[in-house]
Amino acid sequence: MIYFNKILPILVSPMGFVILLLLLGIFRRKIMMSLSAIIIFVMLSLPIVSNFLVGELEKNYTLFSVNKLKKADVVVVLSGMVRTIQGDDGLYYEFGEAVDRIQAGINIIKSNKANLMILTRGKLPWSVGVPEGEFLAKFAIENGISSKNIALTREVQNTDDEAKAIKEMLQSTDGTMILVTSAFHMPRAMRVFENQGLDVTPYPVDFLKGAGKLDVLDFFPTAAAFSRSNFFVREIIGRLYYSLKY
Repeated sequence: MIYFNKILPILVSPMGFVILLLLLGIFRRKIMMSLSAIIIFVMLSLPIVSNFLVGELEKNYTLFSVNKLKKADVVVVLSGMVRTIQGDDGLYYEFGEAVDRIQAGINIIKSNKANLMILTRGKLPWSVGVPEGEFLAKFAIENGISSKNIALTREVQNTDDEAKAIKEMLQSTDGTMILVTSAFHMPRAMRVFENQGLDVTPYPVDFLKGAGKLDVLDFFPTAAAFSRSNFFVREIIGRLYYSLKY
């Protein structure tokens, strides 16, 4: 199932659609198909377009101080911020953009907004090295969090697994929980966690759309912008999937 969940968004993404149109245009010798593919590619490669799409994913959330949170029983930090690197003497682990997730979890514990931080042992079938949560636990300890204030789930592969694993760990669903994940991912995560009967307060971080003025460069296509447009479609598919499932 995990392979299906990863492959389907690629097939129906703008990239997949553009490639399909180009191939049809070439083999059927239809100039309009090829031209349409080029136009779609250029439009989705414009920063002004991709920034708008990313903003739509995050529009229901804003960044706010940890101090404004009400105290909860636990804080849950979802995986998805670490990549494994092959070094000259073994495996190393580096953070990606979503490092804000674990930093927020640490801040929440240090601010006494929760007594326990739950980390998820995220690991995909093709992953190597330790599950992500184990690396994050060591990182949190190195940054001043006691091991007594950290708990780890069983191994999980996606958000649905994470929610189910955390519910299994808790003795009841009566407790309160702060959920930390990226802003774009929060709507999907909230749906899944609330479906498990958990009382969740969202704490979104890792916002992709930054503050700034419109610039002339926003009207020039870039590979990064096209990547974000693809990312938008992938996230929408994920939300649709969980909307149908729950």
